[in-house]
Amino acid sequence: MEFHPPRITARQLAGGAADAPLLDDCGAVDTPMMVVDLSPGAEGSDDAAVLAAAARRARAADRILVGVSGGRPDARAVLTDELDVTYSDHVDSRTPRCEVAVPDVDRAVDELAARVSANPQAAVVLRQVLRSSGGLDTRAAVDVESLAYSTLLGGPEFGRWLGERGDRPPPPAPDREPVLMSRDGDRLRITLNWPERRNAYGARLRDALTSALSVATSDPSITEVVLDGAGPAFCAGGDLDEFGTTPDLALAHLIRTRAGAGLLVHELGDRIEVHVHGACVGGGIEIPAFAGRVVASTDAWFRLPEVEMGLIPGAGGTVSIPRRIGRWRAMHLFVTGARLDSYTALDWGLVDAIH
Repeated sequence: MEFHPPRITARQLAGGAADAPLLDDCGAVDTPMMVVDLSPGAEGSDDAAVLAAAARRARAADRILVGVSGGRPDARAVLTDELDVTYSDHVDSRTPRCEVAVPDVDRAVDELAARVSANPQAAVVLRQVLRSSGGLDTRAAVDVESLAYSTLLGGPEFGRWLGERGDRPPPPAPDREPVLMSRDGDRLRITLNWPERRNAYGARLRDALTSALSVATSDPSITEVVLDGAGPAFCAGGDLDEFGTTPDLALAHLIRTRAGAGLLVHELGDRIEVHVHGACVGGGIEIPAFAGRVVASTDAWFRLPEVEMGLIPGAGGTVSIPRRIGRWRAMHLFVTGARLDSYTALDWGLVDAIH
């Protein structure tokens, strides 16, 4: 059955319209998303006291709250800052990070609602993670993400995705080094080198990449690190043939948080520059986003498909990406799985330059 999220005004939100229990009597997510009308003339949309009260309600809400607005909503920023994303048809260079400008607001809401309805647990957990981790230090925020990810690995939505995917053979062993290193003075170059798999971020490539990054973090004489990828894609994300193959969810959490590449890239900070091109999917942008500088080719594109699998980003993306583009646009990208081109990525701050 198609899900049509209730549409409420700012005054209704302030009055508790989104406060009903999130779970129904059977323990299922009930009404995971509501739409808040911020259009000029909508009840309460121009009343400062109402907007402040609605913002307090939104901050404490359990549901995904999506604003819709026509025109410039500067006066409503006190509320839009507390929503999960706001869609607006107003586009200019000053569009705030809490908004996503779209040509058709109603269509954008319908597309988001369809994604939320398909995987409500993943979408709601994502909301919780984005809101709870924003004020944490990077390591703690990555821990929060991974704990939520392991929870969803044991959930029915990911189980359904696995069932629909069917059994897959294990990925082949690489016939070469999956990651190359070369040093020139104080500069270290690291190259993802499994182009036949589009540099998928599986266990073998992950371990080789973390080993290479550890060389840089442990050697202060390396002052510059460049990370790039061989072949037509920088990194096509996690290796789908490996999804669901780790039976120990606790161990999987420890591997993600203590044997992954994201925190090492974060540790390198301004010492590392990542050059991305072609497909940058899932971990293929989650990890680069930790870097001090990300340079994209004109053909680079970005996509985060995890929610449609019943999961959330698990390579640090709920930490690295919101800290570049804001949690609101991150929520939009994560839930919709929308493809982002390099120029929009530059405009949003997901990348720092295009070459």
